[in-house]
Amino acid sequence: MALFSGAMAFALVSSAGASDFGRPATPDEIALWDIDVRPDGKGLPRGSGTVARGKQIFAENCAACHGDNGVGGIKDRLAGGQGTLASATPVKTVGSFWPYATTLFDYIHRAMPYQAPGSLSVDDTYAVAAYILSLNGILPAEGQLDNHSLPDIRMPNRDGFIPEPEFSGSRK
Repeated sequence: MALFSGAMAFALVSSAGASDFGRPATPDEIALWDIDVRPDGKGLPRGSGTVARGKQIFAENCAACHGDNGVGGIKDRLAGGQGTLASATPVKTVGSFWPYATTLFDYIHRAMPYQAPGSLSVDDTYAVAAYILSLNGILPAEGQLDNHSLPDIRMPNRDGFIPEPEFSGSRK
């Protein structure tokens, strides 16, 4: 009897198609998942942060893993390494490897700090990004970032990547 009941339940479940469940997502629900920031800055929220504020936020939330000044911690080094990528000992950091500054904001905003991802405010995220760019000599010590200025930052390795033909739309 149990085997028959199981077979009947399976027959009922397996005849249902995916379109028989749920409902289409609303535009508001889709917007909640559309949180990425693109290299051109599309998706950056309004807000701003200074290098000085970023230094304070970095000391409180980031230095334990990345070291003071983004070097010497137990996690990835964030500063330095410019000009080493073609050497026998490349040093990949934000300043030497990352092609777009906007992705720095996106990564910090969604994944940092390690112990509480997504807990930094938008302004604090701009500030930490400004501080890290300053550590790499990309932004001056009195610098400030917002959703308009961040996409204009030209990273040293912007042209260091070769697009894969299958993703560039230039397939033959």
